[in-house]
Amino acid sequence: MSGPALFQPLAIGGLQLANRIVIAPMCQYSAVDGCMTDWHQMHLGQLAQSGAALLTIEATAVVPAGRISYADVGLWDDATEAAMGRVLESIRRWSDMPIAIQLAHAGRKASTDLPWKGGAQLAPDHVNGWQTEAPSALAFTPGDAPPTALDRDGLARIRDAFAEAARRAARLGIDAVQLHGAHGYLLHQFLSPLSNRRTDEYGGTLENRMRFPLEVFDAVRAAFPAERSVTMRVSGTDWVEGGWDVAGTIAVAQALEARGCAAIHISSGGLDPRQDIPVGPNYQVPLARAVKQACAMPVVAVGLITDYDQAEAIVGTGDADMIALARTILYDPRWPWHAAAHLGGRVKASPQYLRCQPRQYRDLFAAP
Repeated sequence: MSGPALFQPLAIGGLQLANRIVIAPMCQYSAVDGCMTDWHQMHLGQLAQSGAALLTIEATAVVPAGRISYADVGLWDDATEAAMGRVLESIRRWSDMPIAIQLAHAGRKASTDLPWKGGAQLAPDHVNGWQTEAPSALAFTPGDAPPTALDRDGLARIRDAFAEAARRAARLGIDAVQLHGAHGYLLHQFLSPLSNRRTDEYGGTLENRMRFPLEVFDAVRAAFPAERSVTMRVSGTDWVEGGWDVAGTIAVAQALEARGCAAIHISSGGLDPRQDIPVGPNYQVPLARAVKQACAMPVVAVGLITDYDQAEAIVGTGDADMIALARTILYDPRWPWHAAAHLGGRVKASPQYLRCQPRQYRDLFAAP
Protein backbone atom coordinates (compact mmCIF):
# COMPACT_ATOMS: atom_id res chain seq x y z
CA MET A 1 0.00 0.00 0.00
CA SER A 2 1.30 3.42 -0.94
CA GLY A 3 -0.22 6.65 0.29
CA PRO A 4 -2.49 7.25 3.27
CA ALA A 5 -4.80 4.43 4.39
CA LEU A 6 -7.76 6.83 4.38
CA PHE A 7 -7.47 7.22 0.61
CA GLN A 8 -7.12 3.57 -0.37
CA PRO A 9 -9.99 2.02 -2.37
CA LEU A 10 -12.29 -0.56 -0.82
CA ALA A 11 -15.01 -2.93 -2.03
CA ILE A 12 -18.22 -3.32 -0.04
CA GLY A 13 -19.73 -6.34 -1.65
CA GLY A 14 -20.02 -5.38 -5.29
CA LEU A 15 -19.74 -1.65 -4.57
CA GLN A 16 -16.33 -0.11 -5.27
CA LEU A 17 -15.41 2.87 -3.09
CA ALA A 18 -12.66 5.32 -4.00
CA ASN A 19 -11.58 5.93 -0.41
CA ARG A 20 -12.54 5.15 3.21
CA ILE A 21 -14.65 8.25 3.95
CA VAL A 22 -18.42 7.81 3.93
CA ILE A 23 -21.11 10.37 4.62
CA ALA A 24 -23.43 9.16 7.36
CA PRO A 25 -27.21 9.54 7.05
CA MET A 26 -28.37 12.81 8.62
CA CYS A 27 -32.04 13.64 9.13
CA GLN A 28 -32.99 17.06 7.76
CA TYR A 29 -36.62 17.26 8.93
CA SER A 30 -37.49 19.06 5.72
CA ALA A 31 -39.82 16.70 3.84
CA VAL A 32 -43.51 17.26 3.13
CA ASP A 33 -45.73 14.19 3.60
CA GLY A 34 -42.61 12.05 3.25
CA CYS A 35 -41.58 13.71 -0.01
CA MET A 36 -38.12 15.18 -0.50
CA THR A 37 -37.98 18.90 -1.29
CA ASP A 38 -35.57 21.41 -2.80
CA TRP A 39 -33.73 21.43 0.53
CA HIS A 40 -32.69 17.81 -0.02
CA GLN A 41 -31.50 18.60 -3.54
CA MET A 42 -29.32 21.40 -2.20
CA HIS A 43 -28.14 19.51 0.88
CA LEU A 44 -27.30 16.21 -0.83
CA GLY A 45 -26.00 17.96 -3.92
CA GLN A 46 -23.30 19.84 -2.04
CA LEU A 47 -22.26 16.68 -0.19
CA ALA A 48 -21.99 14.84 -3.51
CA GLN A 49 -19.17 17.30 -4.36
CA SER A 50 -17.25 16.62 -1.15
CA GLY A 51 -14.83 13.97 -2.38
CA ALA A 52 -16.14 11.31 0.01
CA ALA A 53 -16.57 7.76 -1.29
CA LEU A 54 -20.26 7.25 -0.48
CA LEU A 55 -23.26 9.48 0.23
CA THR A 56 -26.00 8.02 2.43
CA ILE A 57 -29.52 9.42 2.31
CA GLU A 58 -31.00 10.16 5.72
CA ALA A 59 -33.17 7.77 7.75
CA THR A 60 -36.03 7.08 5.36
CA ALA A 61 -39.26 5.75 6.83
CA VAL A 62 -40.78 2.65 5.26
CA VAL A 63 -44.28 3.56 6.51
CA PRO A 64 -45.72 6.94 7.59
CA ALA A 65 -45.93 5.84 11.25
CA GLY A 66 -42.24 4.97 11.12
CA ARG A 67 -41.12 8.57 10.71
CA ILE A 68 -39.29 10.23 13.58
CA SER A 69 -41.18 13.43 12.86
CA TYR A 70 -43.89 14.62 10.50
CA ALA A 71 -41.15 16.21 8.35
CA ASP A 72 -39.13 13.04 7.77
CA VAL A 73 -38.36 11.55 4.37
CA GLY A 74 -40.24 8.40 3.38
CA LEU A 75 -40.19 5.80 0.64
CA TRP A 76 -43.53 4.06 0.92
CA ASP A 77 -45.57 5.03 -2.15
CA ASP A 78 -45.33 6.37 -5.68
CA ALA A 79 -45.35 10.01 -4.54
CA THR A 80 -42.39 9.61 -2.16
CA GLU A 81 -40.52 7.56 -4.75
CA ALA A 82 -41.07 10.19 -7.45
CA ALA A 83 -39.91 13.02 -5.18
CA MET A 84 -36.74 11.15 -4.30
CA GLY A 85 -36.22 10.34 -7.96
CA ARG A 86 -36.26 14.02 -8.89
CA VAL A 87 -33.59 14.81 -6.30
CA LEU A 88 -31.42 11.89 -7.36
CA GLU A 89 -31.70 12.81 -11.04
CA SER A 90 -30.40 16.29 -10.31
CA ILE A 91 -27.49 15.03 -8.19
CA ARG A 92 -26.43 12.38 -10.69
CA ARG A 93 -26.33 14.92 -13.47
CA TRP A 94 -23.25 16.42 -11.80
CA SER A 95 -21.78 13.68 -9.59
CA ASP A 96 -21.00 9.98 -9.96
CA MET A 97 -20.55 9.45 -6.21
CA PRO A 98 -22.27 6.20 -5.15
CA ILE A 99 -25.47 6.78 -3.18
CA ALA A 100 -26.89 4.61 -0.40
CA ILE A 101 -30.13 4.96 1.53
CA GLN A 102 -30.86 4.22 5.18
CA LEU A 103 -34.24 2.51 5.58
CA ALA A 104 -35.79 2.97 8.99
CA HIS A 105 -38.73 2.76 11.36
CA ALA A 106 -38.63 4.89 14.50
CA GLY A 107 -40.87 2.66 16.63
CA ARG A 108 -41.67 4.22 20.00
CA LYS A 109 -39.44 7.24 19.19
CA ALA A 110 -41.71 8.31 16.33
CA SER A 111 -44.27 11.15 16.27
CA THR A 112 -41.98 13.93 17.48
CA ASP A 113 -41.77 17.63 16.79
CA LEU A 114 -38.84 19.12 14.87
CA PRO A 115 -35.53 19.31 16.79
CA TRP A 116 -35.39 23.11 16.55
CA LYS A 117 -38.88 23.18 18.11
CA GLY A 118 -37.80 21.07 21.05
CA GLY A 119 -38.18 17.59 19.54
CA ALA A 120 -40.70 16.39 22.14
CA GLN A 121 -43.03 13.57 21.27
CA LEU A 122 -46.42 14.69 19.95
CA ALA A 123 -49.53 13.02 21.33
CA PRO A 124 -51.52 10.72 19.02
CA ASP A 125 -54.34 13.29 18.82
CA HIS A 126 -51.99 16.17 17.89
CA VAL A 127 -52.40 17.45 14.33
CA ASN A 128 -48.82 16.34 13.55
CA GLY A 129 -48.78 13.25 15.78
CA TRP A 130 -49.86 9.61 15.63
CA GLN A 131 -49.98 6.43 17.67
CA THR A 132 -46.55 4.82 17.86
CA GLU A 133 -45.79 1.09 17.79
CA ALA A 134 -42.95 -0.93 19.26
CA PRO A 135 -41.95 -4.42 20.44
CA SER A 136 -43.56 -3.75 23.82
CA ALA A 137 -45.93 -1.14 25.23
CA LEU A 138 -43.11 0.76 26.95
CA ALA A 139 -42.77 4.51 26.39
CA PHE A 140 -39.35 6.02 25.69
CA THR A 141 -39.78 8.55 28.50
CA PRO A 142 -42.40 8.69 31.28
CA GLY A 143 -44.09 11.67 29.61
CA ASP A 144 -44.56 9.93 26.25
CA ALA A 145 -47.70 8.14 25.12
CA PRO A 146 -47.08 4.37 25.37
CA PRO A 147 -46.64 2.64 22.02
CA THR A 148 -48.85 -0.20 20.86
CA ALA A 149 -47.11 -3.57 21.10
CA LEU A 150 -46.82 -5.06 17.63
CA ASP A 151 -48.73 -8.27 16.99
CA ARG A 152 -47.79 -10.84 14.37
CA ASP A 153 -49.71 -9.05 11.64
CA GLY A 154 -47.93 -5.82 12.56
CA LEU A 155 -44.54 -7.49 12.37
CA ALA A 156 -45.34 -8.90 8.94
CA ARG A 157 -46.64 -5.53 7.75
CA ILE A 158 -43.45 -3.71 8.77
CA ARG A 159 -41.16 -6.44 7.45
CA ASP A 160 -42.95 -6.28 4.10
CA ALA A 161 -42.74 -2.47 4.10
CA PHE A 162 -38.95 -2.64 4.48
CA ALA A 163 -38.79 -5.02 1.53
CA GLU A 164 -41.06 -2.84 -0.61
CA ALA A 165 -38.97 0.25 0.18
CA ALA A 166 -35.87 -1.69 -0.90
CA ARG A 167 -37.55 -2.50 -4.21
CA ARG A 168 -38.37 1.18 -4.70
CA ALA A 169 -34.76 2.07 -3.88
CA ALA A 170 -33.60 -0.41 -6.51
CA ARG A 171 -35.86 1.19 -9.12
CA LEU A 172 -34.31 4.55 -8.27
CA GLY A 173 -30.85 3.15 -9.00
CA ILE A 174 -29.63 3.49 -5.42
CA ASP A 175 -26.34 1.64 -4.99
CA ALA A 176 -26.74 0.26 -1.46
CA VAL A 177 -29.26 -0.06 1.36
CA GLN A 178 -28.43 0.43 5.02
CA LEU A 179 -30.88 -0.81 7.65
CA HIS A 180 -31.17 1.41 10.72
CA GLY A 181 -30.74 -0.80 13.78
CA ALA A 182 -29.29 1.92 16.02
CA HIS A 183 -30.14 4.96 18.14
CA GLY A 184 -33.17 3.49 19.88
CA TYR A 185 -35.33 3.06 16.79
CA LEU A 186 -37.50 0.03 16.07
CA LEU A 187 -34.93 -2.61 15.14
CA HIS A 188 -32.75 -1.53 18.07
CA GLN A 189 -35.84 -1.68 20.32
CA PHE A 190 -36.17 -5.37 19.46
CA LEU A 191 -32.51 -6.03 20.24
CA SER A 192 -32.35 -4.38 23.66
CA PRO A 193 -33.79 -6.10 26.74
CA LEU A 194 -34.62 -2.64 28.09
CA SER A 195 -37.26 -2.05 25.42
CA ASN A 196 -38.18 -5.60 24.42
CA ARG A 197 -40.21 -7.36 27.11
CA ARG A 198 -42.02 -9.75 24.80
CA THR A 199 -42.75 -13.30 25.89
CA ASP A 200 -43.10 -14.81 22.41
CA GLU A 201 -40.34 -15.96 20.04
CA TYR A 202 -39.35 -12.30 19.45
CA GLY A 203 -38.41 -11.57 23.05
CA GLY A 204 -36.46 -12.93 26.00
CA THR A 205 -33.23 -14.59 24.87
CA LEU A 206 -30.64 -12.88 22.69
CA GLU A 207 -31.54 -15.25 19.85
CA ASN A 208 -35.20 -14.27 20.11
CA ARG A 209 -34.50 -10.53 20.36
CA MET A 210 -32.35 -10.74 17.24
CA ARG A 211 -35.05 -12.59 15.32
CA PHE A 212 -37.11 -9.69 13.93
CA PRO A 213 -34.13 -7.49 12.88
CA LEU A 214 -32.65 -10.50 11.09
CA GLU A 215 -35.98 -11.28 9.41
CA VAL A 216 -36.09 -7.69 8.17
CA PHE A 217 -32.55 -8.00 6.87
CA ASP A 218 -33.40 -11.24 5.05
CA ALA A 219 -36.49 -9.65 3.48
CA VAL A 220 -34.54 -6.60 2.30
CA ARG A 221 -31.64 -8.71 1.03
CA ALA A 222 -34.11 -10.80 -1.00
CA ALA A 223 -35.86 -7.69 -2.39
CA PHE A 224 -32.76 -5.70 -3.34
CA PRO A 225 -30.72 -6.76 -6.42
CA ALA A 226 -28.17 -9.41 -5.50
CA GLU A 227 -25.28 -7.46 -7.04
CA ARG A 228 -25.97 -4.42 -4.83
CA SER A 229 -24.97 -4.20 -1.19
CA VAL A 230 -27.14 -4.32 1.93
CA THR A 231 -25.53 -3.13 5.17
CA MET A 232 -26.71 -2.30 8.68
CA ARG A 233 -26.10 0.35 11.31
CA VAL A 234 -26.26 -0.76 14.94
CA SER A 235 -25.70 0.74 18.35
CA GLY A 236 -22.77 -1.07 19.94
CA THR A 237 -24.13 -0.43 23.44
CA ASP A 238 -27.04 1.29 25.20
CA TRP A 239 -24.62 2.77 27.76
CA VAL A 240 -27.09 1.55 30.43
CA GLU A 241 -26.49 -1.33 32.85
CA GLY A 242 -28.48 -4.36 31.79
CA GLY A 243 -29.03 -3.06 28.27
CA TRP A 244 -27.71 -3.93 24.83
CA ASP A 245 -23.94 -4.37 24.88
CA VAL A 246 -20.94 -5.12 22.71
CA ALA A 247 -21.28 -8.91 23.17
CA GLY A 248 -24.77 -8.74 21.67
CA THR A 249 -23.47 -6.48 18.92
CA ILE A 250 -20.83 -9.03 17.97
CA ALA A 251 -23.47 -11.78 17.92
CA VAL A 252 -25.79 -9.84 15.64
CA ALA A 253 -22.87 -8.78 13.41
CA GLN A 254 -21.82 -12.39 12.95
CA ALA A 255 -25.40 -13.42 12.17
CA LEU A 256 -25.70 -10.59 9.64
CA GLU A 257 -22.40 -11.51 8.00
CA ALA A 258 -23.59 -15.10 7.57
CA ARG A 259 -26.68 -13.74 5.79
CA GLY A 260 -24.71 -11.70 3.28
CA CYS A 261 -24.43 -8.33 5.01
CA ALA A 262 -21.81 -6.31 3.12
CA ALA A 263 -20.71 -4.00 5.95
CA ILE A 264 -21.71 -2.89 9.44
CA HIS A 265 -21.70 0.64 10.84
CA ILE A 266 -21.10 0.89 14.60
CA SER A 267 -22.69 3.77 16.52
CA SER A 268 -24.13 3.69 20.07
CA GLY A 269 -26.83 4.83 22.46
CA GLY A 270 -30.20 6.39 21.81
CA LEU A 271 -32.40 3.76 23.39
CA ASP A 272 -32.78 4.88 26.99
CA PRO A 273 -32.73 8.38 28.55
CA ARG A 274 -30.59 7.01 31.40
CA GLN A 275 -27.64 6.48 29.06
CA ASP A 276 -24.30 7.67 30.39
CA ILE A 277 -22.11 8.24 27.34
CA PRO A 278 -18.41 9.09 27.74
CA VAL A 279 -18.48 11.50 24.83
CA GLY A 280 -15.10 12.45 23.39
CA PRO A 281 -12.95 11.90 20.31
CA ASN A 282 -12.95 8.20 19.28
CA TYR A 283 -15.44 7.31 22.04
CA GLN A 284 -17.17 4.74 19.80
CA VAL A 285 -14.04 3.37 18.10
CA PRO A 286 -13.50 0.59 20.70
CA LEU A 287 -16.95 -0.75 19.78
CA ALA A 288 -16.01 -0.81 16.09
CA ARG A 289 -12.68 -2.43 16.97
CA ALA A 290 -14.40 -5.24 18.88
CA VAL A 291 -16.69 -6.01 15.96
CA LYS A 292 -13.80 -5.75 13.48
CA GLN A 293 -11.89 -8.38 15.45
CA ALA A 294 -14.88 -10.76 15.32
CA CYS A 295 -15.98 -10.34 11.69
CA ALA A 296 -14.49 -10.31 8.20
CA MET A 297 -16.93 -7.82 6.65
CA PRO A 298 -15.95 -4.14 6.54
CA VAL A 299 -16.68 -2.09 9.65
CA VAL A 300 -17.48 1.64 9.77
CA ALA A 301 -16.55 3.78 12.79
CA VAL A 302 -18.37 7.03 13.55
CA GLY A 303 -18.65 9.68 16.26
CA LEU A 304 -16.59 12.82 16.92
CA ILE A 305 -14.12 12.03 14.17
CA THR A 306 -12.97 15.50 13.21
CA ASP A 307 -9.19 15.44 12.80
CA TYR A 308 -7.39 14.16 9.68
CA ASP A 309 -4.66 12.30 11.57
CA GLN A 310 -7.30 10.84 13.90
CA ALA A 311 -9.21 9.42 10.93
CA GLU A 312 -6.04 8.10 9.33
CA ALA A 313 -5.08 6.33 12.57
CA ILE A 314 -8.49 4.64 12.89
CA VAL A 315 -8.19 3.13 9.43
CA GLY A 316 -4.41 2.68 9.41
CA THR A 317 -4.34 0.69 12.66
CA GLY A 318 -7.20 -1.54 11.56
CA ASP A 319 -9.67 -0.41 14.21
CA ALA A 320 -12.17 0.05 11.36
CA ASP A 321 -12.18 -0.12 7.58
CA MET A 322 -13.96 3.21 7.08
CA ILE A 323 -14.89 6.33 8.98
CA ALA A 324 -18.27 8.03 8.68
CA LEU A 325 -18.75 11.77 8.94
CA ALA A 326 -21.95 13.56 9.93
CA ARG A 327 -21.79 16.88 11.78
CA THR A 328 -18.13 17.19 10.80
CA ILE A 329 -18.95 17.31 7.10
CA LEU A 330 -21.88 19.66 7.62
CA TYR A 331 -19.45 22.07 9.26
CA ASP A 332 -16.80 21.51 6.59
CA PRO A 333 -18.30 20.10 3.34
CA ARG A 334 -14.80 19.86 1.83
CA TRP A 335 -13.34 17.84 4.72
CA PRO A 336 -12.19 15.00 2.41
CA TRP A 337 -10.33 17.53 0.23
CA HIS A 338 -8.58 18.98 3.24
CA ALA A 339 -7.77 15.53 4.64
CA ALA A 340 -6.24 14.52 1.32
CA ALA A 341 -4.14 17.70 1.25
CA HIS A 342 -2.96 17.13 4.82
CA LEU A 343 -2.17 13.43 4.44
CA GLY A 344 -0.85 13.43 0.87
CA GLY A 345 -3.81 11.67 -0.68
CA ARG A 346 -5.81 12.36 -3.80
CA VAL A 347 -9.51 13.10 -4.12
CA LYS A 348 -11.89 13.47 -7.03
CA ALA A 349 -13.34 16.89 -7.82
CA SER A 350 -15.68 18.03 -10.55
CA PRO A 351 -13.92 19.85 -13.41
CA GLN A 352 -15.72 23.08 -12.52
CA TYR A 353 -13.67 23.15 -9.31
CA LEU A 354 -10.24 22.10 -10.57
CA ARG A 355 -8.91 25.65 -10.75
CA CYS A 356 -9.23 26.05 -6.98
CA GLN A 357 -6.38 23.59 -6.33
CA PRO A 358 -3.82 25.39 -4.15
CA ARG A 359 -0.29 25.68 -5.53
CA GLN A 360 1.21 23.65 -2.70
CA TYR A 361 -1.12 20.68 -3.43
CA ARG A 362 -0.53 20.13 -7.12
CA ASP A 363 -1.42 16.43 -6.93
CA LEU A 364 -4.52 16.82 -4.77
CA PHE A 365 -7.17 16.22 -7.43
CA ALA A 366 -7.38 12.93 -9.30
CA ALA A 367 -7.86 13.13 -13.06
CA PRO A 368 -11.54 13.70 -13.93
